[in-house]
Amino acid sequence: MAPDARVRVTGVHGSTLARAETVRSMARGAQALGAVNGTYFDIATGHHHGGYDGDPTGLYAEDGKVLSEAIAGRLALLVGYSGGRMIARIAEASTIGRVRAADGARREVDGVNRVAGRILGCGGVGGDRLAATGRPMTRPYSGLCTDPDEVVSFTSEWGTDTPSGPPGSTEVLLAADGTVRGTRSPAGGRLPAGGGALYGIGAGADWLRAHARTGTRMAVSERVTDAAGRALPGPVGTAVVGSARLVRDGRVGPGIRSLAAARQPRTLAGVTGDGTLLLVTVDGRARGHSVGMTAAEAAELLLCLGAVEGINLDGGGSTTAVLRGELRNRPRSADDGAVTERPVADALAVLPE
Repeated sequence: MAPDARVRVTGVHGSTLARAETVRSMARGAQALGAVNGTYFDIATGHHHGGYDGDPTGLYAEDGKVLSEAIAGRLALLVGYSGGRMIARIAEASTIGRVRAADGARREVDGVNRVAGRILGCGGVGGDRLAATGRPMTRPYSGLCTDPDEVVSFTSEWGTDTPSGPPGSTEVLLAADGTVRGTRSPAGGRLPAGGGALYGIGAGADWLRAHARTGTRMAVSERVTDAAGRALPGPVGTAVVGSARLVRDGRVGPGIRSLAAARQPRTLAGVTGDGTLLLVTVDGRARGHSVGMTAAEAAELLLCLGAVEGINLDGGGSTTAVLRGELRNRPRSADDGAVTERPVADALAVLPE
């Protein structure tokens, strides 16, 4: 998509963030011209599944609203619009969450739309520890971290009900304007229609009990920043977390050639020198027909297409391309398996203006 194309690129999710849906279903709901799968997510077949298979793992923003907090230090595709032109770029991104009570007290918000106390991928706000060993972990890690003292924000996009909380947990129910409608302990239950909640465990629950009062307002904010916490240049309407930087400054990204040589289906995003956004899917897992690509081969493909920046999005059985309501690739969850559209957390959709 050229920067001045008469279409709009945006993130979309299904009926709720708590439940995965196919890319085709999301594209249909958004009346999109086309779509590809987006972020990594808490897949039901994963080793550390938390019970909500639509939960994005890491940064996801839609229409300028953060719906899942960043894993600090991970790369993301950022898309925004200014003066009618699309601005797409790839950068390390973080998020900063804050809540301010009516009495002036302030606190960090640890997460957005996820189970409190469990951080899949680690790299969250301070206090994360590896679930397996208890070792402090401040950087991204392909496993599960825990934190016993959190406040997690739930938005109306999450769904109808928040997770059941442990003893001592507290949840503050919020109207759409942030007015406190009530509290419940333990946390968990139906969200107010059109509203959200602040969900606390441990010291986070103590803070909510001390400062949230029915009828007062809690100001909750979540913004996308660079890795150092500074404002990002340019608009950010959509943010989708990825993994490896395949292309940087017109060359194969640092360390890409040393990554595992396994060929897999892949979903890629690239940005060319004139700002055109490339959304590319590569099939695999079908012997004699399509074998997928290594990360290095995917980088070379993006370079051949003119990309000066490129990123690897979720792939494998998630890789899906839909155009005008029709499936345009052959996704498989296993080698030589049946063609199956995997439900995923979100998608990058191309909408008509």
